Amino acid sequence: MDRRIFLAGTAVAAAGLGRSTQTPTSDTIRVAIVGLRGRGRDHISAWIDEPGVRIAALCDVDESLLQKYTQQIESRGKPRPVGIPDFRRLLEDRSIDIVSIASPNHHHALQTIWACQAGKDVYVEKPCSHTIHEARQMVIAARRYGHIVQHGTQSRSIPVVQEAISQLRAGRIGDVYMARAICYKWRDSIGRAPVEPVPPGVHYDLWMGPAPAHPFSRNRFHYNWHWQWDYGNGEIGNQGIHEIDVARWGLGVTYPVRVSAMGGHVMFDDEQQTPNHMTASFEFDCGGKTKSLVFEHRHWMVNGEAGIGDSSGMATNAIGNIFYGCSGYMAVDGQDTNYKTWLGKERRVGPARAQAAGTLEDLWYRVQRRWGGAPARGGDHFGNFLAAVRACDRTKLNADIEEGAISTTLVHLANISYRLRRTIEFDPKTLTCPDREAQAMFTKPYREPFTLPSLA
Repeated sequence: MDRRIFLAGTAVAAAGLGRSTQTPTSDTIRVAIVGLRGRGRDHISAWIDEPGVRIAALCDVDESLLQKYTQQIESRGKPRPVGIPDFRRLLEDRSIDIVSIASPNHHHALQTIWACQAGKDVYVEKPCSHTIHEARQMVIAARRYGHIVQHGTQSRSIPVVQEAISQLRAGRIGDVYMARAICYKWRDSIGRAPVEPVPPGVHYDLWMGPAPAHPFSRNRFHYNWHWQWDYGNGEIGNQGIHEIDVARWGLGVTYPVRVSAMGGHVMFDDEQQTPNHMTASFEFDCGGKTKSLVFEHRHWMVNGEAGIGDSSGMATNAIGNIFYGCSGYMAVDGQDTNYKTWLGKERRVGPARAQAAGTLEDLWYRVQRRWGGAPARGGDHFGNFLAAVRACDRTKLNADIEEGAISTTLVHLANISYRLRRTIEFDPKTLTCPDREAQAMFTKPYREPFTLPSLA
């Protein structure tokens, strides 16, 4: 960030001009959407027809996408937003109230912190950060500059999932001692992509941002960046964090004391660096009691489990959570969004709920699923964020950045354990690890000028 932008941002913060600290001066909230491929399209869909909201700016390093989506928004009868390739230029616009971030993982922390410094509230996609240190800095920035920051773990806003958690809290299956978060999702090989010239209109240096410089290839761009350590966090940081977040929520836990992960990259001879199957175990100390969370993902032919996915045979995807208590167990399907319970040694069928077919909520879900959008039914995570922004009250958020940072830290701890090939201990009070090699992986080097601000 250049000095001019940084000083503008800190001046705004010092003056208390953030949307979360004063009454809005206009009924119309102006939103900037960052990252237009993949999940970014869902951000456009979420904001475009929201009453009292205007999509004022789009930001992406690919100018062809800026052209496409600014025109598309205008064709819907909306004011044409400005298109900005460089996120840092976006921060100069004092009229922007909200920054809605759907960029790759390695940009999330810098963009969130810079936006807070520049006086913006933020919706940031999961996982909130690329490292553990970044996650903590994002929480500090949100609190220091007084802004509303929502994390994109949208299951927290889904009524069926909220009801399932309430059932757990009410003791429906007794004392919950374990959760299994499963993510069995079909993914084929990414193959090998040759080095090639940067496509016309793509600002590749901006796309690399804080990451090490590499020649351009298709496997370091678009969706396949998820499987490269310089930019993504593998499947556990992609789909897996949704299930880890629900599991942690249901267990009622925060940070673990011990983490062990193993797995590998099997079957395919390709350029994927992250594992395509992993099992990670997290142990929590709950006032002398131990609770466990087990996460598992794999990328090929799978079975369903406890009614999650196709329990009668092979399932294409099986995504969700199974909670175990002293009086029964509960399965929460994270894709078709329902929950079921079985009680007692006899496994009697207990309370259950599925999204009612034919409702507007169900219709919206089906449209989103048809076009590759929302991974789960129901809820309005963006609406929840907007309500908190309008009320200037972060306690109204369903997924405040601090909750997101905790779940994201679990993702990073599992990846560190996997990469070091050993169990690691973690201190929930100091947020440190006695293993020096593991502790060193809590952060990373940054490529100038895309450096992380030092906040604490």
